[in-house]
Amino acid sequence: MARATTNAAAAPAPAQELSGPAQHGLELYRRMLVIRRFEETVQSLFQKGEVHGTTHLYIGEEAGAVGVGDVLKAQDRAAGTYRGHGHALGLGVDPQALLDEMLGRASGVCGGRAGSMNVIDLAHRLIGCFGIIGGSISAATGAALALRREDGVAVAFFGEGTTNHGYFHECLNFAAVRKLPVLYMCENNLYGEFTPWEDVTAGEIEARPRTLGIHTETIDGNDVWAVREAAGAAVERARAGEGPQFIQSMTYRFVGHSRSDPGAYRKPGELDRWKQRDPLLVARTKLTGELGVPPSGVDEVDAAVEAQIDAMIEAALAAPYPDPSLPVREFAPQAEHAP
Repeated sequence: MARATTNAAAAPAPAQELSGPAQHGLELYRRMLVIRRFEETVQSLFQKGEVHGTTHLYIGEEAGAVGVGDVLKAQDRAAGTYRGHGHALGLGVDPQALLDEMLGRASGVCGGRAGSMNVIDLAHRLIGCFGIIGGSISAATGAALALRREDGVAVAFFGEGTTNHGYFHECLNFAAVRKLPVLYMCENNLYGEFTPWEDVTAGEIEARPRTLGIHTETIDGNDVWAVREAAGAAVERARAGEGPQFIQSMTYRFVGHSRSDPGAYRKPGELDRWKQRDPLLVARTKLTGELGVPPSGVDEVDAAVEAQIDAMIEAALAAPYPDPSLPVREFAPQAEHAP
């Protein structure tokens, strides 16, 4: 069921009037910052006992979801992973409704019953986030079967570890044979949970889809403009009937795999080196340099997002839990219209 966007989700308007690439770039930065602050908030609330289950944070990878989400059309669909908060927000899911969902509140995007790993919001093109490794690949491949009749494209987000699973090989082969309109977006953050990808992966990841005749490229996944350019071209090739596309987006998560992971397996100095390529830092540098945005304009967005998140936390903590005596109607919206 579609949800109205709350005031807390509204984009802040900087006082400095901007236009063209500068204005658009500042909006891309804002979306990434919302994801960063959202994830930091989820972690903080989890530590306070307000978020149950587990959490897998997207901190450090924000450019991927925002860059891809920015090029999709209304008829397109995407499938996320268990690290899917960023994917959801990148597609335009209401941040307030998503935070409410994290806290299990009735006002959550799935009525407070999905939790962290199983969010779905069809009104915003999200066909689901999947805790099963490779689940996003099969979901997007299936969606592409239908979308090719609607001039639509499906996107599957997944990590590099998924390329060693059966879902990956079977779905990419099927999509290549059927020339399905699907973008396989491999977010390579270098680790499959706690294991360096090169320790468990033979050869180069790009060689696998390329062998199937799938257009393949590797990009800087921490540069939102690079992601947007590559994803935009790939999506339009898929839409034009050129079959599945594959992007390996090189990125890095700044936090552990999940709630209890201290990241002790990282190579010395690796985290510090990648933080020099923080997607937010990369974007801010381009905005205030090449695009001519005054630093005060970026600072204003920072302050507005901080205020937005503070208001969201207050609203989420005050929201009611689902009433267990009522039917689980969010999974059967047609019941609302029954006599």
